[in-house]
Amino acid sequence: MAEPIDLYSTAIDADPFPMYRRLRDDFPCYWSPSAGIWFLSRYDDVAAAAQDWQTYSSLQGNLVDEIPGRSGGTLGSTDPPRHDRLRALAQAAFAKKNLTHMVEPSRKHAAQAIGQLAGRREFDFVSEFSAQVTVGTLFTMLGLPERDAVETRAEVVLAISSDKAAKGRNAAQNAAFQRLTQFIADEVAVRRRDPADDLITRLAEAEIDGDRLDDREVVLTTAMFVVAGVESLSSFMSNFALNLADHPEARARIAAEPGLMAQAIEESLRFNTSAQRFKRTLTRDVDLHGQVMRAGDPVVLAYGAANRDERKFPDPDRYDIDRRPTGHLGFGGGKHFCIGSSLARLVTETTMTMLLEAMPEFSLAGRDFGWMPSSNFRSPMELPLSVG
Repeated sequence: MAEPIDLYSTAIDADPFPMYRRLRDDFPCYWSPSAGIWFLSRYDDVAAAAQDWQTYSSLQGNLVDEIPGRSGGTLGSTDPPRHDRLRALAQAAFAKKNLTHMVEPSRKHAAQAIGQLAGRREFDFVSEFSAQVTVGTLFTMLGLPERDAVETRAEVVLAISSDKAAKGRNAAQNAAFQRLTQFIADEVAVRRRDPADDLITRLAEAEIDGDRLDDREVVLTTAMFVVAGVESLSSFMSNFALNLADHPEARARIAAEPGLMAQAIEESLRFNTSAQRFKRTLTRDVDLHGQVMRAGDPVVLAYGAANRDERKFPDPDRYDIDRRPTGHLGFGGGKHFCIGSSLARLVTETTMTMLLEAMPEFSLAGRDFGWMPSSNFRSPMELPLSVG
């Protein structure tokens, strides 16, 4: 029997959902010999594991192909109590009251991108809209100097990609992450000397009962925000645009009734989240579906598979903006629920509403676009759209 999963297959990048269904139905707790990792795919199992950080630990990293030097230093790669400390200090800087300040920058960058597209019959959504909006908005929020959005996203994507041939990471990918952290470290050093009204300064100055983040924690936390904002948010917006292009009736309804945008975002997070798979490491033996997973074994929590589980969501492969998918795992779950979820929703709703106002009709100009080479994330590298 052929192995039902290959995390390094370009075919899986393009369409993992048939594989997910086979795993859910026939191999709900599956050991992949080629990847050396367990794979959980049913909603109840994934959701329970996401809640049980004591058993499913993030301390050895949450990426299938972990970035050297990252484990134990970010929100995604720590467990309580260290995780709770990092999250509390990050939330002190990343408070909801600060999110309202991001509405105007996101509008500004969306308006600029839309202005550049005026009169165009075709454009690439990724490089000419989602990257422009997310890099511009995030760098404004963090207080980072302006950088070319396309080059910045390419560098971030390289930093978190996998080497398909090597079935892991390569030197160029590691070097890209090192360049990113060094860029941020230089900016943190500047803020230590000369504080500013930005998120990096708030992270550096965040204090709870006398406790503050050290420089490494500020750098890695900021790097996490950059990766999440530049890659995850841009990728989700691109997946959302792809969903609307593939479902013109939904796109037309939202264009005519913008109040539907928020619930359409939730359905897209369920249907096609960019964060498909994250890793945990077992701290004890677990018996599940007749399989015994041993302490120390790595385990994939397949959020993308769980979100298409018919045991939780009826007719899960149908894109339905009226579904209101309570409990979806598009932002993860448990202690590691995405800290930037409110910002992601805000920026996506604001900017996609503006895009649909400017171009209520668009469709795919072709499907010959590549997918991100990643064992964790899924999004189109390009998304060619025709207007009108």
